[in-house]
Amino acid sequence: MITLEADRKNAIALIEELAKSPAVSRPELLTHLIRKFTKTDGGTFSKSDLLSVCPPDSKDLLLFKKKPIRTLSGVTPVTVLTKPYPCPGQCIFCPSDVRMPKSYIANEPGAQRAGQYAFHPYAEVYNRLQAFKETGHPVSKVELIVLGGTWSAYPEDYRLWYIKELFLALNDFGAGIDRRPTTTRVNLDESLPEDQTYNQYISSKTRNSISETATWQELIDAQKINETANCRCVGLVLETRPDYITDAEVIHLRRLGATKIQIGFQSMQDNVLTLNKRGHNVEASIQAVNKLRQAGFKIHGHWMPNLYGSNPELDRNDYVSMFTKESVCPDELKVYPCSLIDHTELMNIYRQGKWQPYTTEELTELLRFVITNTPEYCRLTRIVRDIPGTEIVTGNKSTNLRQLVETKAVLAVAHDIRAREIKGEAIKTEDIALEDTIYETPTSTEHFLQYITKERKIIGFLRLSIPRIQSFIDELKDAAIIREIHVYGQSISVGSENGIAAQHQGLGKALIKKAIEISSQHSFKKVSVISAIGTRQYYRDNGFMDGEIYQHTILNPEP
Repeated sequence: MITLEADRKNAIALIEELAKSPAVSRPELLTHLIRKFTKTDGGTFSKSDLLSVCPPDSKDLLLFKKKPIRTLSGVTPVTVLTKPYPCPGQCIFCPSDVRMPKSYIANEPGAQRAGQYAFHPYAEVYNRLQAFKETGHPVSKVELIVLGGTWSAYPEDYRLWYIKELFLALNDFGAGIDRRPTTTRVNLDESLPEDQTYNQYISSKTRNSISETATWQELIDAQKINETANCRCVGLVLETRPDYITDAEVIHLRRLGATKIQIGFQSMQDNVLTLNKRGHNVEASIQAVNKLRQAGFKIHGHWMPNLYGSNPELDRNDYVSMFTKESVCPDELKVYPCSLIDHTELMNIYRQGKWQPYTTEELTELLRFVITNTPEYCRLTRIVRDIPGTEIVTGNKSTNLRQLVETKAVLAVAHDIRAREIKGEAIKTEDIALEDTIYETPTSTEHFLQYITKERKIIGFLRLSIPRIQSFIDELKDAAIIREIHVYGQSISVGSENGIAAQHQGLGKALIKKAIEISSQHSFKKVSVISAIGTRQYYRDNGFMDGEIYQHTILNPEP
């Protein structure tokens, strides 16, 4: 932060000098100007210093941001972890770090942040937003991503309190209110005793130093404020297991404000699921996704190649099977090759010579197959989990394996959403086209409407579900469902104007209009949308009316 007026004037002079040069040469020129325009004590200006005095409408803001790619998908992602809690799963590959919720390791980046604030949701969100703001990222449109174990297995009181605290943190941060609680960092020396299981040890620990309860009315009140807050939730992601998805649980997830569910398929082979003690079969995954899709949720699957009992050829067949009309057809996917972690049951199987990690060549070829055989409607969110190499006994320890695979000339044929995102590029509406990709699922006909460039770069998309089966949710009967609208480009604050930004060319409205047009060709009475709390006003402005937990627009209303 710049404190001296003389330094402030010098920083402004640097920015003004930079603005005089051609845009293409500014990144290189910035380094030269930082050496030329120094502080009064001889020090150099940091990017944070320059951000603090840079005009908000400056086209050079991106140059001063740290890791601008974090918000180039159009929203600011904030990931939080729930506290350690007994897990219903018995998976043989899962680590048992008692400092963390099941399946997470204390020195993973996101887990470290959560542990620093003792898994308190308010503190996790508030501090993450502060870090984003200090590095020049907008925080008005936030996707909350809640990870950690099986969400649906936590006590209902805790879940309700947790989500309420998330919304309070967003509301307070946007209003300049700071009510961060005093938290205690996770004990890094804590470890699992040899004579206990993870669940036994966690059950014996008293971790409730604060009241973790809330009422539905408290949550509803916080959500209502967030509809028009300066820092809005435009997506809420929760993580659970297929065998915990019931009709009642789906409705409960929706009432909390969730819009996307991360769900672990791990494999589409029953024998592999059994060998790895997953605790459910393939049919459970398919039925869980069917229920979630009928309720309008985005489906974010987890898939694990190299599991005990599989091999590269079976994994290739397994991957293709996920995208058939009888299967799960995920909207997004994390591909996590199985890693060998000490103190897991898989470690014993490895010592017996019954399982081996794939070689680098085998894994690289498999991931090349994955990248080149993913449909355009799916986004490969992550390939390879961000587990520190020091925690992996043997096998792949490279967390940037995706990048290494893509550099081997496959990027030209990679056509998942992430590979095609427009990111920070400027676009003009006359240079883009609207395309409709139609595919079948067990319960619906899906329309993936996407605005693309001539090079098939994706600028925005809408997921429209045309149900073939009547919904178990009364509010969605006789309704086509908009499951997602997303316009790419650098995340822009609510209410700001930028004529060349993808987010401000009316593409969202045009996609809604097309979805209504398609829905009108069927015998539906309305189009419903699974809106996030912070997008409700947007949909109201586009003709949607509030329902109980969805928003709706009537098709062909009688005069």
